[in-house]
Amino acid sequence: MAGVAGGESRRYARRRRLGTGLAVLVAALFIALLAFGISAQSPNSTIDDRLAQGRTAPAPAFDLAILQRGNPGRVLRARLAQPFATGRLTSRELRGTPVVLNIWASWCDPCRQEASLLEQAWRTVGRPRRILFLGLDQQDVTGDALSFLRSYGIDYPSVRDPENDVPRSYGATGVPETFFISASGEVVDHVIGVISLRQLRQGLSAAQAGRPVGVRSGGARRPSR
Repeated sequence: MAGVAGGESRRYARRRRLGTGLAVLVAALFIALLAFGISAQSPNSTIDDRLAQGRTAPAPAFDLAILQRGNPGRVLRARLAQPFATGRLTSRELRGTPVVLNIWASWCDPCRQEASLLEQAWRTVGRPRRILFLGLDQQDVTGDALSFLRSYGIDYPSVRDPENDVPRSYGATGVPETFFISASGEVVDHVIGVISLRQLRQGLSAAQAGRPVGVRSGGARRPSR
């Protein structure tokens, strides 16, 4: 009888250890999934954190299809010859050129408010000073996006992100948002919402000088879909 009782006791102990192990495993998997869900839903705040501290931040890498080549002028067109030929633009190919990266979408009403201002600044300041204005169309229908560009006479280049993975890597949570990037590939300024003429001028100067300005609020904007 003692042997039988001892065997059952050992089997019970093994079942208990197995149950405990499974419970720990399930808990670990739950925590991992929770962490993944939080990270997937939360934008990257690194850029804004650094700008708020008066420091620049490396511009996140991207590789996107070109939506519109536009009319960048002779010098910038020569620098963009390779991506124009392949139909894709990478962030690496922008090194050596200050960039105004404007995130927009055709379904975004606030984007319409700043479209003419951006185009005017591109024609009068950006192209002559060889500062590339680059539109980043997100979560959009290609035909609608091209119609938007035609409607506002926008002739600077634009790339397309069918989702919003690249904007999220920059920490953007809506449209429009504008990032100013120095020739060395550092983000020096970020305007959230419709940009003003004053903010645009300050951002252009910061991109050329490579000095950080900070994170600034503009006008209205729409959340990402």
